[in-house]
Amino acid sequence: MATLKTLVLGGYGNFGARICRALADDAATRHHIALLVAGRDASRAQALANTLGHGARGVALDHQAPGLAATLRQWGVGLVIHTAGPFQAQGYSVAQAAAEAGAHYIDLADGRRFVCDFPAAMQAAFAAAGRTAIAGASTVPALSSAVIDHLCAGWQHIDSIDICIAPAQRAPRGQATLAAVLSYCGLPIDVWAGGRWHPQRGWAHPEPVQFHRLQPRLGAVCDIPDLEIFPDHYQARDRVTFRAALEVGLAQRSFAAIAALRHWGVLRQPEKLAWLMHHTGGVLDFLGTPLGGMVVRVAGNDAQGQPCRLAWHIAADHDHGPEIPCMAAILLARQLAAGQPLPNGAHTSTSLLPLAAFAPEFAKWGMVTDVVDEPVTP
Repeated sequence: MATLKTLVLGGYGNFGARICRALADDAATRHHIALLVAGRDASRAQALANTLGHGARGVALDHQAPGLAATLRQWGVGLVIHTAGPFQAQGYSVAQAAAEAGAHYIDLADGRRFVCDFPAAMQAAFAAAGRTAIAGASTVPALSSAVIDHLCAGWQHIDSIDICIAPAQRAPRGQATLAAVLSYCGLPIDVWAGGRWHPQRGWAHPEPVQFHRLQPRLGAVCDIPDLEIFPDHYQARDRVTFRAALEVGLAQRSFAAIAALRHWGVLRQPEKLAWLMHHTGGVLDFLGTPLGGMVVRVAGNDAQGQPCRLAWHIAADHDHGPEIPCMAAILLARQLAAGQPLPNGAHTSTSLLPLAAFAPEFAKWGMVTDVVDEPVTP
Protein backbone atom coordinates (compact mmCIF):
# COMPACT_ATOMS: atom_id res chain seq x y z
CA MET A 1 0.00 0.00 0.00
CA ALA A 2 1.37 3.41 -0.96
CA THR A 3 2.30 5.95 1.69
CA LEU A 4 -0.01 8.95 1.98
CA LYS A 5 2.07 12.06 2.59
CA THR A 6 -0.15 14.10 4.91
CA LEU A 7 0.44 17.78 5.61
CA VAL A 8 -1.26 19.13 8.75
CA LEU A 9 -1.57 22.89 8.40
CA GLY A 10 -1.45 24.52 11.82
CA GLY A 11 0.18 21.28 12.89
CA TYR A 12 1.58 22.48 16.21
CA GLY A 13 -1.60 24.32 17.21
CA ASN A 14 -4.28 23.31 19.72
CA PHE A 15 -6.06 20.89 17.35
CA GLY A 16 -3.34 20.27 14.76
CA ALA A 17 -0.93 18.83 17.32
CA ARG A 18 -3.59 16.41 18.59
CA ILE A 19 -4.25 15.19 15.04
CA CYS A 20 -0.53 14.75 14.38
CA ARG A 21 -0.07 12.73 17.56
CA ALA A 22 -3.08 10.53 16.82
CA LEU A 23 -1.95 9.74 13.27
CA ALA A 24 1.62 9.07 14.40
CA ASP A 25 0.53 6.84 17.31
CA ASP A 26 -1.94 4.68 15.37
CA ALA A 27 -0.23 1.34 14.76
CA ALA A 28 -2.63 0.37 11.97
CA THR A 29 -1.94 3.35 9.71
CA ARG A 30 1.22 5.11 10.83
CA HIS A 31 3.31 3.11 8.34
CA HIS A 32 1.01 4.32 5.56
CA ILE A 33 1.16 8.02 6.55
CA ALA A 34 4.19 10.29 6.22
CA LEU A 35 3.50 13.36 8.36
CA LEU A 36 4.48 16.94 7.57
CA VAL A 37 3.85 19.25 10.52
CA ALA A 38 3.33 22.65 8.90
CA GLY A 39 3.13 26.17 10.27
CA ARG A 40 4.74 29.58 10.06
CA ASP A 41 7.35 28.74 12.74
CA ALA A 42 9.71 26.05 11.44
CA SER A 43 11.32 25.48 14.85
CA ARG A 44 7.99 24.80 16.58
CA ALA A 45 6.93 22.51 13.73
CA GLN A 46 10.17 20.52 13.89
CA ALA A 47 10.05 20.36 17.71
CA LEU A 48 6.69 18.58 17.53
CA ALA A 49 7.82 16.37 14.65
CA ASN A 50 10.80 15.24 16.74
CA THR A 51 8.43 13.91 19.41
CA LEU A 52 6.35 11.99 16.86
CA GLY A 53 9.04 9.85 15.25
CA HIS A 54 8.13 7.57 12.30
CA GLY A 55 9.76 10.01 9.88
CA ALA A 56 7.58 13.01 10.75
CA ARG A 57 9.07 16.30 9.55
CA GLY A 58 8.42 19.91 10.46
CA VAL A 59 8.13 22.46 7.63
CA ALA A 60 7.65 26.21 7.49
CA LEU A 61 4.56 27.15 5.50
CA ASP A 62 2.41 30.27 5.32
CA HIS A 63 -0.86 29.20 3.71
CA GLN A 64 -1.60 32.80 2.72
CA ALA A 65 1.61 33.13 0.70
CA PRO A 66 1.46 32.68 -3.10
CA GLY A 67 2.57 29.45 -4.74
CA LEU A 68 0.96 27.06 -2.24
CA ALA A 69 -0.12 24.57 -4.94
CA ALA A 70 3.40 24.43 -6.36
CA THR A 71 4.81 23.82 -2.87
CA LEU A 72 2.37 20.99 -2.21
CA ARG A 73 3.29 19.38 -5.54
CA GLN A 74 6.99 19.79 -4.83
CA TRP A 75 6.63 18.03 -1.46
CA GLY A 76 4.45 15.28 -2.92
CA VAL A 77 1.55 15.96 -0.55
CA GLY A 78 -1.39 13.57 -0.97
CA LEU A 79 -3.62 14.94 1.82
CA VAL A 80 -3.94 18.39 3.37
CA ILE A 81 -5.56 18.66 6.81
CA HIS A 82 -6.33 22.33 7.42
CA THR A 83 -6.62 23.27 11.12
CA ALA A 84 -5.40 26.88 10.92
CA GLY A 85 -8.54 28.84 11.86
CA PRO A 86 -10.49 30.92 12.39
CA PHE A 87 -12.35 29.95 9.23
CA GLN A 88 -15.08 32.60 9.45
CA ALA A 89 -12.98 35.12 7.52
CA GLN A 90 -11.16 32.67 5.21
CA GLY A 91 -11.70 31.84 1.58
CA TYR A 92 -10.97 28.54 -0.12
CA SER A 93 -7.40 29.20 -1.26
CA VAL A 94 -5.97 26.24 0.68
CA ALA A 95 -8.58 23.87 -0.72
CA GLN A 96 -8.03 25.23 -4.23
CA ALA A 97 -4.27 24.72 -3.89
CA ALA A 98 -4.85 21.13 -2.72
CA ALA A 99 -7.04 20.42 -5.75
CA GLU A 100 -4.46 21.92 -8.12
CA ALA A 101 -1.76 19.79 -6.49
CA GLY A 102 -3.85 16.63 -6.83
CA ALA A 103 -4.25 16.19 -3.07
CA HIS A 104 -7.20 15.27 -0.88
CA TYR A 105 -8.39 17.95 1.55
CA ILE A 106 -9.98 17.88 5.04
CA ASP A 107 -10.59 20.84 7.35
CA LEU A 108 -11.92 21.46 10.85
CA ALA A 109 -13.92 24.54 9.85
CA ASP A 110 -16.87 25.57 12.01
CA GLY A 111 -17.69 28.77 10.11
CA ARG A 112 -21.26 28.55 8.85
CA ARG A 113 -20.74 30.18 5.46
CA PHE A 114 -17.36 28.50 4.95
CA VAL A 115 -18.79 25.00 5.43
CA CYS A 116 -22.24 25.47 3.88
CA ASP A 117 -20.91 27.11 0.70
CA PHE A 118 -17.96 24.73 0.35
CA PRO A 119 -19.52 21.97 -1.82
CA ALA A 120 -20.82 24.35 -4.49
CA ALA A 121 -17.61 26.39 -4.52
CA MET A 122 -15.14 23.48 -4.70
CA GLN A 123 -17.02 20.62 -6.37
CA ALA A 124 -15.75 21.28 -9.88
CA ALA A 125 -12.09 21.56 -8.84
CA PHE A 126 -12.02 18.32 -6.81
CA ALA A 127 -14.19 16.35 -9.22
CA ALA A 128 -11.77 17.25 -12.01
CA ALA A 129 -8.82 16.25 -9.83
CA GLY A 130 -10.49 12.97 -8.82
CA ARG A 131 -9.92 13.79 -5.16
CA THR A 132 -12.01 14.15 -2.02
CA ALA A 133 -12.53 17.42 -0.15
CA ILE A 134 -14.41 17.54 3.16
CA ALA A 135 -15.25 20.69 5.11
CA GLY A 136 -16.29 20.72 8.76
CA ALA A 137 -14.69 17.42 9.77
CA SER A 138 -15.12 18.18 13.45
CA THR A 139 -17.65 17.98 16.26
CA VAL A 140 -20.11 19.77 14.00
CA PRO A 141 -21.46 18.60 11.67
CA ALA A 142 -19.50 15.31 11.55
CA LEU A 143 -20.16 13.97 15.06
CA SER A 144 -23.47 15.76 15.55
CA SER A 145 -24.91 14.23 12.36
CA ALA A 146 -23.52 10.79 13.27
CA VAL A 147 -25.40 10.98 16.57
CA ILE A 148 -28.68 12.04 14.92
CA ASP A 149 -28.37 9.33 12.26
CA HIS A 150 -27.92 6.77 15.05
CA LEU A 151 -30.72 8.01 17.31
CA CYS A 152 -33.27 8.54 14.54
CA ALA A 153 -32.62 5.51 12.31
CA GLY A 154 -35.96 4.45 10.84
CA TRP A 155 -37.93 7.34 12.31
CA GLN A 156 -40.93 8.56 10.33
CA HIS A 157 -40.02 12.19 10.91
CA ILE A 158 -37.98 14.51 13.13
CA ASP A 159 -39.58 17.48 14.84
CA SER A 160 -36.68 19.05 16.74
CA ILE A 161 -32.90 18.86 17.12
CA ASP A 162 -31.26 20.60 20.08
CA ILE A 163 -27.48 20.44 20.49
CA CYS A 164 -25.30 21.91 23.22
CA ILE A 165 -21.55 21.72 23.69
CA ALA A 166 -20.25 22.22 27.24
CA PRO A 167 -16.46 22.66 27.35
CA ALA A 168 -14.53 22.25 30.58
CA GLN A 169 -13.27 25.51 32.02
CA ARG A 170 -9.75 24.13 32.42
CA ALA A 171 -9.48 22.62 28.95
CA PRO A 172 -6.88 24.25 26.67
CA ARG A 173 -8.30 27.22 24.76
CA GLY A 174 -7.08 28.22 21.33
CA GLN A 175 -6.88 31.89 20.33
CA ALA A 176 -8.27 31.07 16.88
CA THR A 177 -11.29 29.37 18.47
CA LEU A 178 -11.96 32.44 20.61
CA ALA A 179 -11.63 34.72 17.59
CA ALA A 180 -14.13 32.56 15.70
CA VAL A 181 -16.64 32.73 18.55
CA LEU A 182 -16.25 36.47 19.04
CA SER A 183 -16.65 37.16 15.30
CA TYR A 184 -20.42 36.60 15.49
CA CYS A 185 -20.98 37.52 19.15
CA GLY A 186 -23.96 39.89 19.21
CA LEU A 187 -24.77 39.52 15.51
CA PRO A 188 -28.14 38.19 14.27
CA ILE A 189 -28.09 34.46 13.42
CA ASP A 190 -30.76 32.76 11.33
CA VAL A 191 -32.23 29.90 13.40
CA TRP A 192 -34.95 27.43 12.33
CA ALA A 193 -37.66 27.70 14.99
CA GLY A 194 -41.39 27.17 14.81
CA GLY A 195 -41.01 25.87 11.28
CA ARG A 196 -39.51 29.08 9.90
CA TRP A 197 -36.35 31.17 10.09
CA HIS A 198 -35.91 33.63 12.97
CA PRO A 199 -32.95 35.91 13.76
CA GLN A 200 -31.35 35.35 17.17
CA ARG A 201 -28.31 37.18 18.51
CA GLY A 202 -25.17 35.13 19.01
CA TRP A 203 -24.21 34.49 22.64
CA ALA A 204 -27.07 36.65 23.93
CA HIS A 205 -29.80 35.52 26.34
CA PRO A 206 -28.30 32.31 27.79
CA GLU A 207 -30.80 29.64 28.90
CA PRO A 208 -30.45 26.62 31.25
CA VAL A 209 -29.41 23.31 29.65
CA GLN A 210 -29.58 19.93 31.40
CA PHE A 211 -26.87 17.25 31.10
CA HIS A 212 -26.66 13.65 32.31
CA ARG A 213 -23.24 13.64 34.01
CA LEU A 214 -22.58 17.39 34.18
CA GLN A 215 -24.21 20.02 36.34
CA PRO A 216 -26.80 22.20 34.56
CA ARG A 217 -25.30 25.15 32.70
CA LEU A 218 -26.38 28.28 30.90
CA GLY A 219 -26.16 27.86 27.11
CA ALA A 220 -26.23 30.57 24.43
CA VAL A 221 -26.92 30.42 20.69
CA CYS A 222 -23.88 29.90 18.46
CA ASP A 223 -23.56 30.24 14.68
CA ILE A 224 -22.50 26.88 13.24
CA PRO A 225 -23.13 24.96 9.99
CA ASP A 226 -25.67 22.60 11.60
CA LEU A 227 -28.18 25.43 11.96
CA GLU A 228 -28.36 25.73 8.17
CA ILE A 229 -27.66 22.15 7.06
CA PHE A 230 -29.88 20.14 9.40
CA PRO A 231 -33.34 21.67 8.77
CA ASP A 232 -33.16 20.48 5.16
CA HIS A 233 -30.99 17.38 5.63
CA TYR A 234 -33.28 15.94 8.32
CA GLN A 235 -36.49 17.71 7.26
CA ALA A 236 -36.84 18.99 10.83
CA ARG A 237 -40.41 20.24 11.19
CA ASP A 238 -40.10 22.55 14.18
CA ARG A 239 -36.58 23.64 15.15
CA VAL A 240 -32.83 23.12 15.07
CA THR A 241 -30.85 24.83 17.82
CA PHE A 242 -27.22 24.86 18.85
CA ARG A 243 -25.88 26.32 22.08
CA ALA A 244 -22.57 26.50 23.89
CA ALA A 245 -22.59 26.28 27.67
CA LEU A 246 -19.47 27.48 29.47
CA GLU A 247 -18.80 25.90 32.84
CA VAL A 248 -18.38 29.13 34.79
CA GLY A 249 -21.52 31.25 34.76
CA LEU A 250 -19.50 34.46 35.01
CA ALA A 251 -17.70 33.61 31.76
CA GLN A 252 -21.01 32.82 30.03
CA ARG A 253 -22.51 36.13 31.15
CA SER A 254 -19.38 37.95 30.02
CA PHE A 255 -20.01 36.74 26.47
CA ALA A 256 -23.63 37.85 26.80
CA ALA A 257 -22.39 41.30 27.87
CA ILE A 258 -20.05 41.46 24.86
CA ALA A 259 -23.00 40.49 22.64
CA ALA A 260 -25.03 43.34 24.10
CA LEU A 261 -22.20 45.87 23.61
CA ARG A 262 -21.89 44.87 19.97
CA HIS A 263 -25.64 45.04 19.45
CA TRP A 264 -25.63 48.59 20.87
CA GLY A 265 -22.73 49.58 18.60
CA VAL A 266 -20.28 50.15 21.47
CA LEU A 267 -17.96 47.24 20.56
CA ARG A 268 -17.77 46.82 16.80
CA GLN A 269 -15.05 44.15 16.47
CA PRO A 270 -15.08 41.92 19.58
CA GLU A 271 -12.83 39.39 17.81
CA LYS A 272 -9.98 41.78 18.58
CA LEU A 273 -10.38 40.72 22.22
CA ALA A 274 -9.35 37.14 21.39
CA TRP A 275 -5.68 37.62 22.30
CA LEU A 276 -6.54 39.22 25.65
CA MET A 277 -9.16 36.60 26.53
CA HIS A 278 -6.85 33.76 25.48
CA HIS A 279 -4.11 34.97 27.81
CA THR A 280 -6.33 35.94 30.75
CA GLY A 281 -9.09 33.32 30.61
CA GLY A 282 -7.19 31.10 33.03
CA VAL A 283 -7.98 33.41 35.95
CA LEU A 284 -11.37 31.69 36.27
CA ASP A 285 -9.99 28.15 36.12
CA PHE A 286 -10.16 27.79 39.90
CA LEU A 287 -13.96 27.97 39.57
CA GLY A 288 -14.12 25.14 37.05
CA THR A 289 -13.28 21.48 36.58
CA PRO A 290 -11.63 19.30 33.92
CA LEU A 291 -15.05 17.84 32.99
CA GLY A 292 -16.83 18.81 29.78
CA GLY A 293 -19.36 17.25 27.47
CA MET A 294 -22.08 17.52 24.87
CA VAL A 295 -25.75 16.66 24.48
CA VAL A 296 -27.80 16.03 21.33
CA ARG A 297 -31.58 15.93 21.86
CA VAL A 298 -33.99 14.78 19.15
CA ALA A 299 -37.77 14.53 19.14
CA GLY A 300 -40.18 13.19 16.56
CA ASN A 301 -42.07 10.04 15.60
CA ASP A 302 -40.22 6.74 15.67
CA ALA A 303 -40.49 3.85 13.19
CA GLN A 304 -43.86 2.83 14.67
CA GLY A 305 -45.16 6.39 14.46
CA GLN A 306 -45.02 6.90 18.22
CA PRO A 307 -43.82 10.22 19.72
CA CYS A 308 -40.24 9.82 20.90
CA ARG A 309 -37.62 12.01 22.57
CA LEU A 310 -34.03 10.83 23.00
CA ALA A 311 -30.89 12.50 24.32
CA TRP A 312 -27.31 11.40 23.60
CA HIS A 313 -24.75 12.60 26.13
CA ILE A 314 -20.97 12.43 26.24
CA ALA A 315 -18.81 13.33 29.23
CA ALA A 316 -15.09 14.01 28.75
CA ASP A 317 -13.01 14.26 31.93
CA HIS A 318 -9.36 15.16 32.59
CA ASP A 319 -9.45 18.06 30.08
CA HIS A 320 -9.75 15.60 27.19
CA GLY A 321 -12.67 17.49 25.63
CA PRO A 322 -10.55 19.16 22.90
CA GLU A 323 -9.81 15.70 21.49
CA ILE A 324 -13.43 15.45 20.25
CA PRO A 325 -13.19 18.16 17.54
CA CYS A 326 -10.18 16.29 16.08
CA MET A 327 -11.71 12.83 15.84
CA ALA A 328 -13.57 13.12 12.53
CA ALA A 329 -10.50 14.39 10.67
CA ILE A 330 -8.39 11.60 12.21
CA LEU A 331 -10.92 8.93 11.20
CA LEU A 332 -11.24 10.25 7.65
CA ALA A 333 -7.46 10.52 7.24
CA ARG A 334 -7.08 6.92 8.38
CA GLN A 335 -9.68 5.82 5.82
CA LEU A 336 -7.77 7.51 3.02
CA ALA A 337 -4.45 6.07 4.21
CA ALA A 338 -5.98 2.58 4.34
CA GLY A 339 -7.23 2.92 0.78
CA GLN A 340 -10.89 3.00 1.79
CA PRO A 341 -12.83 5.09 -0.72
CA LEU A 342 -14.45 8.41 0.11
CA PRO A 343 -16.70 10.21 -2.38
CA ASN A 344 -14.85 12.31 -4.95
CA GLY A 345 -15.66 16.00 -5.15
CA ALA A 346 -16.39 18.52 -2.40
CA HIS A 347 -18.66 17.76 0.55
CA THR A 348 -19.51 18.76 4.08
CA SER A 349 -18.85 16.09 6.70
CA THR A 350 -22.58 15.59 7.32
CA SER A 351 -23.42 11.88 7.69
CA LEU A 352 -20.05 10.75 6.31
CA LEU A 353 -19.14 8.79 9.46
CA PRO A 354 -21.28 6.44 11.57
CA LEU A 355 -21.37 6.94 15.32
CA ALA A 356 -19.78 3.51 15.81
CA ALA A 357 -16.60 4.79 14.13
CA PHE A 358 -16.11 7.24 17.00
CA ALA A 359 -16.49 4.64 19.75
CA PRO A 360 -12.79 3.54 19.87
CA GLU A 361 -11.74 7.19 20.08
CA PHE A 362 -14.15 7.82 22.97
CA ALA A 363 -12.81 4.74 24.76
CA LYS A 364 -9.19 5.79 24.20
CA TRP A 365 -9.77 8.98 26.17
CA GLY A 366 -12.05 7.48 28.81
CA MET A 367 -15.13 9.33 27.58
CA VAL A 368 -18.54 8.05 28.67
CA THR A 369 -21.66 8.17 26.47
CA ASP A 370 -25.30 7.68 27.46
CA VAL A 371 -28.59 7.56 25.57
CA VAL A 372 -31.50 8.73 27.71
CA ASP A 373 -35.16 8.19 26.83
CA GLU A 374 -36.76 11.45 27.92
CA PRO A 375 -40.44 12.25 28.56
CA VAL A 376 -42.28 13.45 25.47
CA THR A 377 -43.65 16.96 25.90
CA PRO A 378 -46.44 18.46 23.79
